[in-house]
Amino acid sequence: MFKNNLIQMRKMRRMTQEDVAEKVGVTRQAVAKWEAGETVPDLDKCRILAELFGVSLDDLANYEPEQNLGLGLPPKGKHLFGMVTVGDKGQIVIPARARKLFDISAGDQLVVLGDETQGLAVMKADRFLELADLVRKMEALE
Repeated sequence: MFKNNLIQMRKMRRMTQEDVAEKVGVTRQAVAKWEAGETVPDLDKCRILAELFGVSLDDLANYEPEQNLGLGLPPKGKHLFGMVTVGDKGQIVIPARARKLFDISAGDQLVVLGDETQGLAVMKADRFLELADLVRKMEALE
């Protein structure tokens, strides 16, 4: 997992092993050993790598693309919860992992936002109303 994620992140950013080594403060040979799975970096170096690539430390170490439609490691704070099917009346089931992460429970109200060029977004209604109220207050100050 780690070695594959490291290789993927380095190549996605068009970096050489030498580039990564310089940013982390190790030799190119150390990076080559990490990518070959011969050794693993210490926790401090892993933290630096995660920051360099903009991913979480947990994802850098444990992310498995096979569990996420074969897609690569997502940026920190971004999630792919899987695919859902739209029912006859337009309903969808929000995956359990997403409900847990965003504290969505039965009976909660959600707001569905849409942008014809960006797609749909769903968020809890109370958070949306807090944001709308903040915007109104800021407009009143102008």
